[in-house]
Amino acid sequence: MSGFVTLWDKNGRIIYISKAVEQLLGYKVSELLGAKWHELIPSSDASYIKGHFDTTENVKQVFNINVPNIYSKNIWTENLVTTIQDEHGNHYYISCTKDITDKKEAEEMMIRSEKMSVAGQLAAGIAHEIRNPLTSLKGFLQLLQAGVKREDAYHHIMVDEIEKMENITSELLFISKPMTNHKEMENLLEMVEDVVTLLEPQARLKNIEIQMKEISSQNVKCDRSQIKQVFINILKNAIEAMDDPGCIKISSYPHKKGVLTDIIDEGPGIPEEIIHKLGEPFFTTKQNGTGLGLMITRQILERHGGELEILQNEEIGSTFRVILPVS
Repeated sequence: MSGFVTLWDKNGRIIYISKAVEQLLGYKVSELLGAKWHELIPSSDASYIKGHFDTTENVKQVFNINVPNIYSKNIWTENLVTTIQDEHGNHYYISCTKDITDKKEAEEMMIRSEKMSVAGQLAAGIAHEIRNPLTSLKGFLQLLQAGVKREDAYHHIMVDEIEKMENITSELLFISKPMTNHKEMENLLEMVEDVVTLLEPQARLKNIEIQMKEISSQNVKCDRSQIKQVFINILKNAIEAMDDPGCIKISSYPHKKGVLTDIIDEGPGIPEEIIHKLGEPFFTTKQNGTGLGLMITRQILERHGGELEILQNEEIGSTFRVILPVS
């Protein structure tokens, strides 16, 4: 795994960079000296780092960002950054950068595998949900062929049934798409509604009602496909955790950390001694689980400056709390 070390002053100007940068990025050291670090990376990453960088001395922070090489190819890097001070009180910043492209590619393979697994598991519920409107459409077409004189009423119902199928299939197709890394202002309520549309068929098969209560219409800067994947993973886990009919409540509200979204199930709950293990690769409480769903969820939220909290409810079930920063 290759990497290099960079030192820059309080104005962001590079005053030292190790020769190993030539091997990783293709630039000569002389080309980079004097340049400003934020001019060498995407502006969105630079803005994020500036907004989250702690300038306290000896505080170490890690930022995973894409750095374009001399051929404009993006290299995934992990950057350990800290502040240092010389004997004259001047502040400098030092970064140890290493290439994690192989690690990221392996993660993306796991994500694709998990997404396809989710799609397969949802197939039974989706098939059941689509079969009902198809049966209705077939019946109305037979009535129209028989000459029944209620075309307008039947047409309206048939269009509604087709729209139901469109919503379900479009959300199912979304799961199999590769993840992007494109952040825009997105409406939280709309994302939650899309996910509920997709997972309601699976919930109905187990006589579980999904209730949305006081969902914030707050806009958050995020990658829509990734944050929807977060809600899919958590809501799907909540449905699978409940062996008996019941209710899953979803609510969100503003908080000093940003906007919080709670998904509260009525399952058996999670023992305190294993809550901290959830999210580790291949650790799972489900008989046929992989443990990758929550790991992927945590990684996505970290990329967005958010976090996941898992709480044991006092009476029954668990609460999965998604925290997203508000721009």
